[in-house]
Amino acid sequence: MSPRRSPLPPPRPQARAVRLGPRSVAALVLVGAIGLAALTWPFFSGPTSQVGAHSKDAPWLFAGLLVLLVGVVAATISESGLGPKAVAMLGVLAATGAALRPIGAGTAGIEPMFFLMVLSGRVLGPGFGFVLGAVTMFASALLTGGVGPWMPFQMLSMGWFTMGAGLLPGPDRLRGRGELAMLAAYGFLAAFAYGTLMNLAGWPFMDALSSNVAFDPVDAVHTNLARFVAYCLATSLGWDLGRATVTVVLTVTLGATVLKALRRATRRAAFETPVTFGDPDGDAGGAAPVTPPGRTL
Repeated sequence: MSPRRSPLPPPRPQARAVRLGPRSVAALVLVGAIGLAALTWPFFSGPTSQVGAHSKDAPWLFAGLLVLLVGVVAATISESGLGPKAVAMLGVLAATGAALRPIGAGTAGIEPMFFLMVLSGRVLGPGFGFVLGAVTMFASALLTGGVGPWMPFQMLSMGWFTMGAGLLPGPDRLRGRGELAMLAAYGFLAAFAYGTLMNLAGWPFMDALSSNVAFDPVDAVHTNLARFVAYCLATSLGWDLGRATVTVVLTVTLGATVLKALRRATRRAAFETPVTFGDPDGDAGGAAPVTPPGRTL
């Protein structure tokens, strides 16, 4: 008679560096709606729209607005529980991502930082993921000199990209090859989505007189949509494919090791345990220890 096997212990819930509260969720929804409007406005401004008359000014106005909105969201999430240990983790991962981005960004869209953003968002959750994506793009822009009206759109898009990884199913139960396959598929699709969003951010800046795929405010919406599709195919398909391929390859080859390291660091950080400071010669309040009768310390 074979001995009975003891049931496996239930999986331990994955720690979260940031617990999103109602205000944080409301701020994320608000900035998401305004961000989508800032990116897709060319498809809602017909030939008679007043927005089309300011087609050269609108991207700058939206960029300035998004800087403020992303800052508000980051502050709101921080207020809801971004403690000192989470800030330290944020600094390390943002610095690593900013250092990884210039490695291959000038060659066929090879950007290894996307792989790190996917895995970090998966382990640390959507709230931390949004802040990490936005801060990493801001830091990398300063590092590479890529500061311009496109930077707020990069911050917002990368925030969405990393937050989406934290919203994927099975954070506490799905492990192994199944998890890596899911993350690789998400990274592949999200890399193309990121490229499309950034195309929307830069497309209205093109001069309609210099290209037949540029945005033209006097054309109908369906005509501009066809122009935009042609613009994506002609200018960014190769870059997006390179970004997606590198993300998949790194996720499959290095994902298990990086996920294990991130989860170990998250457990040791114990984000949900408050940091307390005490007197080494006494208790947390600085009082001297009480000596029981008949004993000496």
